[in-house]
Amino acid sequence: MADGRREREQPPHHLSAPPASKRPCLRPAPRGPGPGGLGGGPGYGGHGSGCSASRYPRSSPESLLDCAAKAVAEKWAFERVEERFERIPEPVQRRIVYWSFPRNEKEICMYSSFQCRGAGSGEDGGGAAASGTAASGTGGAGAPGGGSTGGTAGTGGAAGAAAASGGSNGGSTGAAASALAAGNGTAVSGGEGLPFRRGIRLLETGCVENVLQVGFHLSGTVTEPAASSDPEVTHKVAISFDRCKITSVTCGCGNRDIFYCAHVVALSLYRIRKPDQVKLRLPISETLFQMNRDQLQKLVQYLITAHHTEVLPTAQKLADEILSSNSQINQVHGAPDPTAGASIDDDNCWHLDEDQVREQVKQFLSQGGYYGSGKQLNSMFAKVREMLRMRDSNGARMLTLITEQFMADPRLSLWRQQGTGMTDKCRQLWDELGALWVCVVLNPHCKSEEKAGWLKQLKKWGDMDVCPLEDGNYGSELPNITNALPQSNMLAQDSLSRPRRTVFTRSMEACDLHWQDSHLQRIISSDHYVSPSYQREGESLLFNPQGLPLWLDHVPTACARVDALRSHGYPREALRLAVAIINTLRLQQQRQMDIYKHQKKELLQRGLTSTTNLEGWVGHPLDPIGCLFTTLTETCRIEDENAMMDLGEGDPRPPSYHHVPVWGSTDGGESYLALALEVALMGMGQQRMMPEGLYAQDKVCRNEEQIVAKLQELELDDILVQTLRKQAIQLLEAGPFSGLGEVIHRESVPMHTFAKYLFTAVLPHDADLAYKLALRAMRLPVLESSGGSGDMGHPHHGISIVPSRYPRWFTLGHLESQQCELASTMLTAAKGDMLRLRTVLEAIQKNIHSSSLIFKLAQDAFKIATPADNPPDITLLNVALELGLQVMRMTLSTLNWRRREMVRWLVTCATEVGLRALVSILQSWYTLFTPTEATSIVAATVMSHNTILRLSLDYPQREELASCARTLALQCAMKDPQNCALSALTLCEKDHIAFETAYQIVIDAASTGMTYSQLFTIARYMEHRGYPLRSFKLASLAMTHLNLAYNQDTHPAINDVLWACALSHSLGKNELAAIIPLVVKSVHCATVLSDILRRCTMTAPGLAGIPGRRNSGKLMSTDKAPLRQLLDATVSAYINTTHSRLTHISPRHYGEFIEFLSKARETFLLAQDGHIQFAQFIDNLKQIYKGKKKLMMLVRERFG
Repeated sequence: MADGRREREQPPHHLSAPPASKRPCLRPAPRGPGPGGLGGGPGYGGHGSGCSASRYPRSSPESLLDCAAKAVAEKWAFERVEERFERIPEPVQRRIVYWSFPRNEKEICMYSSFQCRGAGSGEDGGGAAASGTAASGTGGAGAPGGGSTGGTAGTGGAAGAAAASGGSNGGSTGAAASALAAGNGTAVSGGEGLPFRRGIRLLETGCVENVLQVGFHLSGTVTEPAASSDPEVTHKVAISFDRCKITSVTCGCGNRDIFYCAHVVALSLYRIRKPDQVKLRLPISETLFQMNRDQLQKLVQYLITAHHTEVLPTAQKLADEILSSNSQINQVHGAPDPTAGASIDDDNCWHLDEDQVREQVKQFLSQGGYYGSGKQLNSMFAKVREMLRMRDSNGARMLTLITEQFMADPRLSLWRQQGTGMTDKCRQLWDELGALWVCVVLNPHCKSEEKAGWLKQLKKWGDMDVCPLEDGNYGSELPNITNALPQSNMLAQDSLSRPRRTVFTRSMEACDLHWQDSHLQRIISSDHYVSPSYQREGESLLFNPQGLPLWLDHVPTACARVDALRSHGYPREALRLAVAIINTLRLQQQRQMDIYKHQKKELLQRGLTSTTNLEGWVGHPLDPIGCLFTTLTETCRIEDENAMMDLGEGDPRPPSYHHVPVWGSTDGGESYLALALEVALMGMGQQRMMPEGLYAQDKVCRNEEQIVAKLQELELDDILVQTLRKQAIQLLEAGPFSGLGEVIHRESVPMHTFAKYLFTAVLPHDADLAYKLALRAMRLPVLESSGGSGDMGHPHHGISIVPSRYPRWFTLGHLESQQCELASTMLTAAKGDMLRLRTVLEAIQKNIHSSSLIFKLAQDAFKIATPADNPPDITLLNVALELGLQVMRMTLSTLNWRRREMVRWLVTCATEVGLRALVSILQSWYTLFTPTEATSIVAATVMSHNTILRLSLDYPQREELASCARTLALQCAMKDPQNCALSALTLCEKDHIAFETAYQIVIDAASTGMTYSQLFTIARYMEHRGYPLRSFKLASLAMTHLNLAYNQDTHPAINDVLWACALSHSLGKNELAAIIPLVVKSVHCATVLSDILRRCTMTAPGLAGIPGRRNSGKLMSTDKAPLRQLLDATVSAYINTTHSRLTHISPRHYGEFIEFLSKARETFLLAQDGHIQFAQFIDNLKQIYKGKKKLMMLVRERFG
């Protein structure tokens, strides 16, 4: 593979960007015709890149000189060439220098823009295998196992390179790949402002001039056209390069960014696209060697003259040192030449501005997730993956720089001190960082010293106190990455005794993995690696019974190898290993089913199992299922120009796939797309323990949704449907090894999200299977009341159930909502099918324990059953009603803020179902409603005019409904007279016997439990209905419950008291005489009593005109009963109130007090000797309160 690689990655501690070469140049060059002339001719063509080849097709094959020069220019430092050969002909030197410039526009694009199409954080999008990279490698020693390589990133057209790159991130969008796919640089939406696009525009509008290549140095000028507010500006650009990599850039624009500026892009693309128009010279030292002394002196003097203000001091300094025999400059042979190429010892890597990487990462982190900083950081991660895929050593270098800034984030120590967890977005960034390091250290061809350097750095980061843990604030239960037994006994140990696992632990463990296993080498190096036919009998750890190779490794670890191969530019090898892993999973699944067949009877009797995977593949830090699925689907992805184009602000166009046969498949019937679907189903259906910690549980949910979203992108044809049905049946029959098996652990992760996808996908093809899957998945054992024997498999989890029921399940609310979504999907699909609806209803009633969610299901079913333009579906309406009745029963004795809404909705639903449903809820109200709800909402709504019209009832039906409502009203009034009596009277108005019964219930309850306000309300109702005597009786009963203190002159019951007295007065002298003693006993407020007294003296009693009574029409005297008693009580109240107020009176209340005495005098004067009593009262005040001189003076002024 070494021969097929473009380079070896550099250790992360080599972080300094290599400067332009200034190695001493001594060896004489062979004399030639002179340094002048253009770089290419008809024989050379100058078409150094695949891009150029596709843009400018050759009419003749390359010469042997060009073929050799290309290989040397890419692999050898020029100093090595000089050392190896004593004489190098000038034409050979020219071709080596010519071919040393980068040839692939994709590489320029990579260093000048983010990628245009996002495929999710940390995922390489787009079709590397499908677009030619994988297909191009058919042999040779380029692969990790010595087989065919997945293609060389340095070859192929620009469009192909763009397609091969795909997308890495949904962050900063760019049109780089779109521009390459377009070929002619036509502008596309979404990326016009990116350096690469701007560079293409500058090139195509003729802004690049004065291009000169001197040895390994390219220079030119790029003119920025005048803008609306900016004048035209010309920038000088210089580029140094070595072995097809740009090693340093300089531009007069002063750009400070991670990426190359548009001017560097323009000059680079000019050199790639128009090599014939570039003046090419040999390194300057070769040109100088051809000059004699006079020519050299003339050159130096002209150079100084042209730039005397800039170079004269330096020239004089160098001249002084050269003339000094002891100077340092004379101790070194030769002189530096920045155009002569790199030294043998120089690092050969692309120019990367490390300071800018650090600065931008620091800036993004400081924004704390605002202003799209998360997207920018994800785009930087995507750039690392792109570099790894191009086998560019800057991938690891850039990741190291990013990690250093992440570890220096001041928020880490703050979160640790405060004991708070980081935000979800930040957590996801750290996860991607850890996954990238696993990918880096698993590079199949990194040097051992590189890996040792990375391991040392990772340990240093991991040992820091602020280093985030792998699973948040909780101890990890996941096994070591190199542990091939995921159900090891050691995992049952208590979390407190487990070692500390950070986000870098898995990458450190991955440093122990190697690629030297011969079986592994054969798997990834050949499509036709099978066992000999004579070895296929009996058990084998290396091959399945069909002779196909297996890879028996810890599944996430094996998938990490696949991700590493794919990420480092070996898609074909990744596919081979992925197929071996899937064959292994298939064999394991079959053996698990065989084991279950022997244990089935025992497990079904127990009802629960203690067997489950502590380590789930979904939500795992290494995302094994997502990795396999993406690897397999990439090779089946259909790429076209439209798919590569950035769609601007809208959502990216969903990918299209086609079946690609598995290379080397024995029967030729398998496709990578079917394998992708199969492995996704196997992973999602795995029974696994719910992990500890909020973040780990949230990650499980999020990863499930991501995988389901990818599955939904697949268009199911016959092959995929067959795969889907087969795997679904196996999941149902796999027992405790499947989350859809007959027996599951109480705390295993629910399958609701997965089952909803399965149900929707399988339903059009096999309805019975679809419902069987969905109904099986409806269970949520953790919410069941008893744990059963299954809990013994994880004893320390049982402790956390007390005292709260489910403190460990932080995502329980989300899981229950997914359960509800699954049920709703089934209800919708089963519309019109009574048998299926009944089955779904039973599953809902058995498994859903949240009243709010059942109510939501009931509402959904009601909406579906009652479309606007079609008649209602009675079967689904009945289901909605039954769900509503269950909600009523569940919430009857518990507090629920939506209870009134639920009750009203149930009545609406029952009305839609019909008369019998309404009669039923009225007759069984006590199991569904409180008495208040039953009378004030249910019965009142049922008896409303709108309901009668809606049901189109005839008279007998109306009478039946009314009879049920009256019976309910009387029952409720008996049970809760305080709250239901008035409603009962209202409902029974039209039936004399029922009305009398309700009235008697009120009278019986008045002396025990009813309050004065309730009785006053009913009394007013009776008066309004024309029952004044009954109203008077109830008002009298209300007065017995009332107590109005002397200072309660704003009490809310005052109006009721005044109304009761007015009612009594209107009925006649007897009623007034009956109520006045009650008023005197209950009311002690002088102003209220005086008001009553005044009203009673203004008109004659008995004006109500009750039949059979005679009214005298005379005003009543205050000197006779019953008003005499009221007058005495009022005077007494004024006297008592006066003394009470004077006890704590302040000067600011003196004026108010004088007005109070004026009102008292008016009441006193109603008596015959009132003026005498009032005078005596005033004299007593003066004597008792003579100390209040100012107040008494005011009293004398007013009252004498």
